[in-house]
Amino acid sequence: MKLDEAKKQVKELREKLEYYANKYYDEDAPEITDYEYDMMMNKLKALENEYPELITKESLTQKVGGHVKEGFKQVTHIVPLQSLQDVFSFEELQEFDTKMQKAAEEENEELQYVVETKIDGLSVALEYKEGIFVRGATRGNGLIGEDITENLRTIKTIPKVLPEKINIIVRGEVFIGSKEFEQMNEEQEILGKALFANARNAAAGSLRQLDWKITASRPLNIYIFNVQKFDENPFDSHYEQLKYLSKLGFNVNPVKIYCKSFEEAKNAVIKIGEDREKLTFGIDGAVIKIDSLSFREKLGTTYKVPRWAIAYKYPPEAKETILKDVIWQVGRTGVITPMAILEPVKVAGSTISKTTLHNEDFIKEKDLKINDTVLIQKQGDVIPEVIKVITEKRTGKEIDIEIPTTCPTCGAKAQREEGEAAIRCTGIECPAQLLRGITHFVSKECMDIDGLGYKIVESLIEKGLIKNIADIYNLTLEDIASLKKNGKKFASNLIESINKSKERDLFNVINALGIKQVGIKAAKVLAKKYKTMDNLANSSLESLCMANDVGEITARNIYEFFRQDQTIDMINRLKEAGVNMNAMQEEEIDNRFEGKIFVLTGSLTKYTRNEAADLIEKYGGKTSSSVSKKTNYVLAGEEAGSKLTKAQELGIKIISEEEFEQMVK
Repeated sequence: MKLDEAKKQVKELREKLEYYANKYYDEDAPEITDYEYDMMMNKLKALENEYPELITKESLTQKVGGHVKEGFKQVTHIVPLQSLQDVFSFEELQEFDTKMQKAAEEENEELQYVVETKIDGLSVALEYKEGIFVRGATRGNGLIGEDITENLRTIKTIPKVLPEKINIIVRGEVFIGSKEFEQMNEEQEILGKALFANARNAAAGSLRQLDWKITASRPLNIYIFNVQKFDENPFDSHYEQLKYLSKLGFNVNPVKIYCKSFEEAKNAVIKIGEDREKLTFGIDGAVIKIDSLSFREKLGTTYKVPRWAIAYKYPPEAKETILKDVIWQVGRTGVITPMAILEPVKVAGSTISKTTLHNEDFIKEKDLKINDTVLIQKQGDVIPEVIKVITEKRTGKEIDIEIPTTCPTCGAKAQREEGEAAIRCTGIECPAQLLRGITHFVSKECMDIDGLGYKIVESLIEKGLIKNIADIYNLTLEDIASLKKNGKKFASNLIESINKSKERDLFNVINALGIKQVGIKAAKVLAKKYKTMDNLANSSLESLCMANDVGEITARNIYEFFRQDQTIDMINRLKEAGVNMNAMQEEEIDNRFEGKIFVLTGSLTKYTRNEAADLIEKYGGKTSSSVSKKTNYVLAGEEAGSKLTKAQELGIKIISEEEFEQMVK
């Protein structure tokens, strides 16, 4: 390859890697798999090795990914939080050992290793002075991180006071366990929110919140895996140091294997790979480290990675199997998803007998048929996926996969909206959607039934006390009290809240029904136009299309919703329960911020960002994440960064919290 062509490829790879690294590290929203990213990085490394004159300090091969998020104070790490050199074969591990053996002979050192799981989370440093936790920071770019002390204080497995008055900085990985991650996504689905891409990014996003209360609500955990700095370090063994940290109360990485030889270390890596499905937390590899701390000092580090450690990334594994059948499952948001039933096959340490086929488009794109021989791939903790059909193994006995037109659970019409890949059940009484439907129905902007939270609703459904949204209004004191010990007071308060909800305005009831694409804003428009639920239910498609802020697709959703037997039954039952079906007298609306766009930047002290945004929207204004010529106000808190600078350059009005407070009073 000529130099000009190499320059072009290097430039393209760097731009792509920067983009994907920003999505992964800074936005916690990955767009490609770790394996795809690693392969792209390897290609860049190979080109730079071949043409060293193209290497720059700005290349991601020479620095750690990640930046400091606006709103957090910067922390300069006393000891850099470096990355690790990744390898993908045992030959590369052998090369690492050969280098270490040679260095050990030159330095007259004994060579022992410690093998640990490479936890898939967000790396942080915890600093203790006189045994008291004083500061915690993210890795950031390795040299400068984000001060997230208050967020870290919410993690129960981080000790706030040590039993010894020592000065120490330790490094750990914040993560969300596999079971806890599934529960988080289940709740997201029920609440109609976007699902988290994976446990790593869910943990990172949870930890890098400007409001510590959000962090506190997430099931975060931490494993400590290294001592960064220890003023009175009595150890020369990494393994012994980890055992000491456990005695101090730190939650140390549970998988740490002391190895007297490379062969033992290699076997430990293989064993971790075989047993990874038994772990309660996600990993993306195994790490081999030199045990001797003094030998580590002699080996030193490069700009980006230590020379005394290496990370083995488990490669994706693919196997052939038979697609025996396809069943269609209804999720809690009404999405009907195809599930492949497979001839059981062992892939990447686990037996796979079923996997999602995502949607109708995926089936058609892969040209999947029942009885096909298919290739299944599973990388790490990623859900196994059908990669392709092996068409040359078709026998003529293959059967086309039938796409459902009705819900397999309740029999209501199943439809696919234009521009969407998903097929959805349209039935409001569908049992599969009951938990999500009730959770939405009782929420603050709907019927506002205080006390009827996700867990209580789940218990009521499990006990068979609620089989339909309208059953909420048939609950008795005894039903609710049975859910908790000494639950009479709770039951009394909840019954009072249920009865009070019957008086909610018509727009709240419309919003509570969960009509597709109808939120609180559209519900208010409909209530104002039609005045009663009956008028809305009997309105024509043409009339709905003429309503302000109601588009043709939304109008059709509303029209079809009120013509389903399940909807008619639901409305009648709510009427019988005494739920208000009429619009109330309109309150005077204060739109003082109408047409105004606010940008929030820096750390606010009197409000959380969400509270400030809610106030702005309450008075008719809007918030934006970026400053432009259309911005009217920039609300600047402490440590305001680039947004404040841009506002000053554009001459946009900058207001303090005190000024904002006066504006809303």
